[in-house]
Amino acid sequence: MRHVRTNGRAAEDDRGPIIEAQAVLFEIAGLGWDDPILESYGDSGKIPLYAGKFSECAIIPPFKYSYGGRLRRLLGVDQLHWVADVLRAKPYTKSGWISLTVPGESPDAVPCLTSLAFRLRDGRLVMTAAFRSQNVFTSYLNYVPLRSIQNEVAGDLGVGCGSMRVFVDVPHIYVADAAAVGEILRLSERDGLGEGTSPGPADRLGRDRGRLRPDRARRAS
Repeated sequence: MRHVRTNGRAAEDDRGPIIEAQAVLFEIAGLGWDDPILESYGDSGKIPLYAGKFSECAIIPPFKYSYGGRLRRLLGVDQLHWVADVLRAKPYTKSGWISLTVPGESPDAVPCLTSLAFRLRDGRLVMTAAFRSQNVFTSYLNYVPLRSIQNEVAGDLGVGCGSMRVFVDVPHIYVADAAAVGEILRLSERDGLGEGTSPGPADRLGRDRGRLRPDRARRAS
């Protein structure tokens, strides 16, 4: 949010005017719904909705697509099982890429998350998520379920989770949310949770899995 507020410029979107910034690439060591920053500033009421977007194959309104469906039965393929089999056969491979897009589909149904890459490095599963576009005000609601997906594939392989790398080509904020974003940034600076602050790693497989369950989320203060 700070990146977009500091470096963004005016642009347009189907849902109204936005502020968009340059592409970003960053890495998350560990993440769960009980992350202290999310507990302080997150919207716990939206957690089940976004968790379902990644876990359910059916499309859940108001979304136009299901990440769960595209991960588990895109063109009849369970891509998570497929990528686990690829890594089992060749642990060194760099071919563990899966796509969430379909050539020629309706432009208004093209998902924001376009691909995931999985690699085994130093005995752990690392993952890269590529987003064509992302609303940074609600991005965390995608990142924690993504960590669940990484944990699922790691569990299938019997290894621990490494880092999760995230690339966002067009990070943005809706102008309608600008005041709320400004208030979160103001409060985070007041509380000493500025850029680069981390509550600490939580990348052990068992611990991370427990922290990612939506029913364990506590209401944000």
